[in-house]
Amino acid sequence: MAKKNLIVIGNGMVGHKFLELAIASCATQKWNLITFCEEPRVAYDRVNLSSFFSGKTAADLSLVEPGLYQENGIQIHIGDKAVAINREEKTVTSANGVTLPYDKIVLATGSYPFVPPIKGNKATGTFVYRTIEDLEAMSAYAKNCKVGVVVGGGLLGLEAANALQNLGLKTHIVEFAPRLMPVQIDDIGGAILRNKIEELGISVHTNKSTTQIVSENGKLVKMLFADGTELETDTIVFSAGIRPRDELARQCGLTIGERGGIIINDYCQTSDPDIYAIGECALHQNRIYGLVAPGYTMAGVVADIFNNIATSKFTGADMSTKLKLLGVDVASFGDAFARTPDAKEIAIADNVRGIYKKLVLNEDGTRLLGGILIGDASAYGTLLQFVQNGITLPPHPEDLLMPPREGKSTVAAMGVESLPDTAQICSCNNVSKAQICTAIRENKLTDIGSVKKCTKAGTGCGGCVPLVTDILKSEMKKAGLVVKNHLCEHFPYSRQELYHLLRFHQIKTFDELLQHHGKGLGCEICKPAVASMLASTWNDHVLTPTHVSLQDTNDYYLANIQRDGTYSVVPRVPGGEITPEKLIALGEVAKEFNLYTKITGGQRIDLFGARVDQLPLIWQKLVDAGFESGHAYGKALRTVKSCVGSTWCRFGVQDSVGLAVELELRYRGLRSPHKLKSAVSGCTRECAEAQSKDFGIIATEKGWNLYVCGNGGMKPQHAQLLAADIDKETLIKYIDRFLVFYIRTADRLERTATWFNKLEGGIEYLKQVIIEDSLGIGAELEAQMEYLVKTYQCEWKATIEDPEKLQRFRHFVNSDEPDPSLAYVEERGQKRPAKEHEKALV
Repeated sequence: MAKKNLIVIGNGMVGHKFLELAIASCATQKWNLITFCEEPRVAYDRVNLSSFFSGKTAADLSLVEPGLYQENGIQIHIGDKAVAINREEKTVTSANGVTLPYDKIVLATGSYPFVPPIKGNKATGTFVYRTIEDLEAMSAYAKNCKVGVVVGGGLLGLEAANALQNLGLKTHIVEFAPRLMPVQIDDIGGAILRNKIEELGISVHTNKSTTQIVSENGKLVKMLFADGTELETDTIVFSAGIRPRDELARQCGLTIGERGGIIINDYCQTSDPDIYAIGECALHQNRIYGLVAPGYTMAGVVADIFNNIATSKFTGADMSTKLKLLGVDVASFGDAFARTPDAKEIAIADNVRGIYKKLVLNEDGTRLLGGILIGDASAYGTLLQFVQNGITLPPHPEDLLMPPREGKSTVAAMGVESLPDTAQICSCNNVSKAQICTAIRENKLTDIGSVKKCTKAGTGCGGCVPLVTDILKSEMKKAGLVVKNHLCEHFPYSRQELYHLLRFHQIKTFDELLQHHGKGLGCEICKPAVASMLASTWNDHVLTPTHVSLQDTNDYYLANIQRDGTYSVVPRVPGGEITPEKLIALGEVAKEFNLYTKITGGQRIDLFGARVDQLPLIWQKLVDAGFESGHAYGKALRTVKSCVGSTWCRFGVQDSVGLAVELELRYRGLRSPHKLKSAVSGCTRECAEAQSKDFGIIATEKGWNLYVCGNGGMKPQHAQLLAADIDKETLIKYIDRFLVFYIRTADRLERTATWFNKLEGGIEYLKQVIIEDSLGIGAELEAQMEYLVKTYQCEWKATIEDPEKLQRFRHFVNSDEPDPSLAYVEERGQKRPAKEHEKALV
C-alpha cells in the first residue's frame, strides 16, 4: 500500500519533537514525513538560546542528530516557508514555489515576538530575541553601543537583559506591569527578584508605558514614557510576550480564537480533521501555552494518533518552571497564586539575602497546591512532586521551607525513594520516575548525559536535572556502583578528586590541569573552582597572569560589586579590635572619596560606593595606615568576631579578643570552597555568637570549647561541639586540621554546615579524623596550614605595588572620567545609590 503524505509545517523544537516521536513509533513505515523549515537551519534549542553568547555555536544548540532525517527518509525543505494551504485540493505551497499534496498536516508554526505599537518601534537599533539570527544582529550592533534596554520583564526579557550585560552594555529592563515576571511570581517575590537583579548592576523600571522611541540622525537615542520621564539608550530589545503564528491557518479558513491562535480539541485537531496544530500556535480551551513542555505533550498526543493509539488526549499542561535568570534561582509551580478556594499560604521572605519561599496549601494543610521559590530553588523538584502526586505533607509543613529541626531538612529526608514510580520527573518530555529507573537499570547508565540521551529527561528546560541526578545516584547505589560527582563537563572528577590531582602532581595552573586531566576550554563552574583550589594549595596571588582570567567579578577587582556598579572596600579588623588612629584613617578615606560607611555584623567597617578606578587610590591610603585586605570579596576567611572577654567584662573567663586576633591573623586570606566565619566568646553567655559560625570557640574556666560547622546564613544551623576544655595549642592544632580537611573534601561552593550534613558518620567521624587522627593525615594537614600561613600576602598591598595589576582598575579604557550614569541621594546623613524614580531629581 502506498504511503500517505504527512506534512509538518514548522521545524522548531515542537515540530522536531513530533518528528522524533513519529520516527520512534515507526510512523515512517506508513507515512511520507515532510517538513518545511523556515529558518536557515534545522531545529535548535531555543530554551537555551542565551548560551549562544557564552560560546555555544548553532551546531552546539542543534536538536537534530546528524543524519537523523536522511536515515529515516524525512524530506526537509530548509529555508523555505509554507505560505498556502489549499484544503479543497489538499496541497501545501511554499515560498520557493514547491507545491506538495497532503493527506494530513501538523501545524507547528510556533509564535512570534510581540512588538508593542509604539512610535519608532522599527528604528535602527531595535531587535527582538527569538532566533540565532536575531542574536547575531544584536551582537554586531552592540559593538558600537554603551546602553541597552529590554522592553519586557518576563522570563525571556531577563534572559535578554543578561545577554546585553554580557555584551558590555549598561543594561535597563522596562516592564509595563508593577513587578518582574508578573505571570509567575507575586508582589513580594517580584520585589526580591528586582533587588537581586539590581544588585547585578541592571536597572529595573516597572509600571512603565513607553510612548515613543526617538532617533536622531538615523540612530536610536532615547525612550519616552507616559509618566513624562525618558531613558537614554543606544539599542532596544523587545521581549514583551509572544503571539501565535496563525496566519497560515487564517489563510486557509481554519477556526481562530478571538485573540488569535488555532483552536484545537483534546486530540489537537483543528476545525479541519485532517489538520492538527501543536505548540505555541495552538489554542486549547482558550489558552496558549508559552512553554516548550506543553508543546511536547501535544506532539506526543498527535504522534500517538498516527500510531493508532486513540486514548491519548491533551487535557492541559503543568506550567511550573524553574530557571536560573541572571544567576538567580526562580521557580514557580502549581497554584502559585493561591487561587484555589480556601487555600492557605506559608511564606518566608529574607530581603537581606534575597530569599523568598512561599507554599500554597489546601484548607486543612495536608496537601501542597503550589509555591514560589526565589534565590534558593534547590527544593523545587521535590516540592513539585508533592503537588503532582498529591503526597501527604509532614505534620509541620513549614519544615519544607525552614532549616532542619534535627540534622536533616524535611525535603532532603523525603528523597527520590519516597516518590511513586508514576511521578512525572520531566514535564517537558513527560518522563516518569519508573521510565528513568528502568532505563538506568536495563542500560547500565552511570552518567547524567547517558540518562538524558536515553530517556530525554532533562533535555528541555533543564529544571528537572537535579532530580534526575538524584535518581541516577540512588539507582547506582542500589546496584552497588560508585556514584560519580564530576565537577563539570570539562573535568571527569569531583572537586575532591581534582584537588588531590593538582596537589599530588604539583600542578600550578588551570591550563596545565585542563591539559592533563580535562577537556575543552573550561567554564564558569570549573574556572573559579580551580582558582580556589590553586589558591588554597599554592597561595599564589589571584591576579597573577596565569590566574586572573579564572576569577569571578569580585575576585577580579578584589572588591564586592554593588547594585549600582560601584564596589565596597572592607579592610581587615582582626577580632574587631581597632586603634583610634585607624578609626580616624577610615573616616578620612570615607570623607575624601565620599563613601557610605557601615559597621558590619562581623565587627569591621564597610566603605561603599567606590568606583573601580578609585579602588587602588583608596587601598593605597588604607595600606599606608596599616590595614590589610579583609577578603570580603573572596571565598575565604572573613572575620573572627569577639566579645571583650576577660579584659573588660566581669563575666569573662578568658581573653577572647586576644585569641580572636591571633586566629584571624593566622587564617587571614585562607581560600576555601566557600566563605568562612568564626567567633570567640569569652564565656558561656556567648555574646560573640560562636555557635553560629563555621568554627567557633567558647571560653571555659578550664580552657576552650571548639564548635564546628555552624551557619548563620540562609539556612541557620547550630555548630557541633568537636572538643571541650582544651588548651590554646591543642585548639589551634584542631582548627588547622579541620579547615584543611574541609578544604580538601568539600564540594564547590559548599559551606561547612552543608558539608557536615553530608558527612558519613557526622560529628563522631569528624572527631576520629581531627582528634584521634584515624586517617593518619593529621601532621600533613597541619603542615599544609603552616605553609599557607607562612606564604600569606595582603592581596591589595601586592596589587598596588604591581603596575601591571593596576591596569585593570580603569573605569573606561579610553577615559579617566567616571561613569556619568551613577547617581546618589542623601539618606541618614550619607549617600546611597539613587533609585530610578529619584534620578531625575539628582
